[in-house]
Amino acid sequence: MGASWARPARLVTAAFAVAAVVGTVLLLLPASRTPGSPADPMVAAFTTVSALCVTGLITVDTATYWTPFGQAVILALIHVGGAGVMALARCSP
Repeated sequence: MGASWARPARLVTAAFAVAAVVGTVLLLLPASRTPGSPADPMVAAFTTVSALCVTGLITVDTATYWTPFGQAVILALIHVGGAGVMALARCSP
């Protein structure tokens, strides 16, 4: 890693951004939504960031809008978010 990524704050911010983008893309996949549910990028992004922040806010009913695959993605995002900032921070020498 380059010197610009040596600071934990930058690493955590970048990891959050990458997780948000990956989660949003995974929730936009047709396998994540039940048939007939529209592919709304705002719903996918809001659900992803809410799961990463472990807030529990939703805009659609999770049980009926998301398939078991989508629910697994949300659960994985909750686990990643639950790991917290301290798990990604490196101790300075």
